[in-house]
Amino acid sequence: MSLVSAFGGEREEAMNKPTLVVMAAGMGSRYGGLKQIDPVGPNGEIIMEYSIYDALKAGFGKVVFIIKKETEQIFREAIGDRVSKFIDTAYVYQELTKVPKGYEVPADRRKPWGTGHAVLCCQEVVDTPFAVINADDYYGLSSFQELADFLRKAKDTEKYFQYAMVGYILENTLTEFGTVARGVCAVDESGYLLDIQERTKIKREGDRAMYYSEEGDLVELPRESTVSMNTWGFTPSIFQGLEAGFKEFLDSNSDNILTAEYFLPNLVNAMMKEEKAKVKVLTSREQWYGVTYKEDKPAVKAAISHQILTGVYPERLWGKE
Repeated sequence: MSLVSAFGGEREEAMNKPTLVVMAAGMGSRYGGLKQIDPVGPNGEIIMEYSIYDALKAGFGKVVFIIKKETEQIFREAIGDRVSKFIDTAYVYQELTKVPKGYEVPADRRKPWGTGHAVLCCQEVVDTPFAVINADDYYGLSSFQELADFLRKAKDTEKYFQYAMVGYILENTLTEFGTVARGVCAVDESGYLLDIQERTKIKREGDRAMYYSEEGDLVELPRESTVSMNTWGFTPSIFQGLEAGFKEFLDSNSDNILTAEYFLPNLVNAMMKEEKAKVKVLTSREQWYGVTYKEDKPAVKAAISHQILTGVYPERLWGKE
């Protein structure tokens, strides 16, 4: 059976399907290189290929890579040229110079503006409901199925923008080799997000999950806590909030503008507090795998091999090339 047939016949128009936005502009300083294109599959496949494969099976019709301009050729060779045979593909550059009119980039700023800015950079190429993921995290098929089901039905109302987030169990998202950043979520009885707090230094310590507070103290988190892995579902209305929020971010961070980051979860949190948006939490019990550190790679490769042995993925993800 051809891969096109396996995904349900000839490609439908991408406009009738949700879009997948992949944040891949980070260089991976803790990892020590461009971790997004480090092979983990038996034939050189990289993590985001498994995400795109799962997204195709779930019914997504377009993928947008957020990258640095200087890495475009590397990305095309590593993944873009391959997946573009099966799904509409676009590239967006996250660049420091992309700031609103009237604002200037500080001469000494080197760090990207953050995940909120990354998604804002997609405004010109995304016109359908869309999902957002990280390039270097493995999410599992059920997460994409949940997102696709939500996005097919997602419609903003006069009162609220309607968004979604895939919530993971904290215990399933920790690495053995250092700290990770997660958004720790409070969820109401109806399954809607109430609050999300970004914790940038969570680690496993024995059978407990701990994070470092801003004061440097170790604080315990319940292992069953719902956390965000930057796996979101949005309607295009999010761009309005992102644009306004970025201006506010630039205005309010003049004292630390060289290092401050515009985080996507913070913008979503603000929109909820202002009662502009409701965020449905789509709970996943999938096991996360990622390459935050080089030491994570053997575990990721072993997990992919197991998925192949159990029939979740074919050994050659895209068939004969």
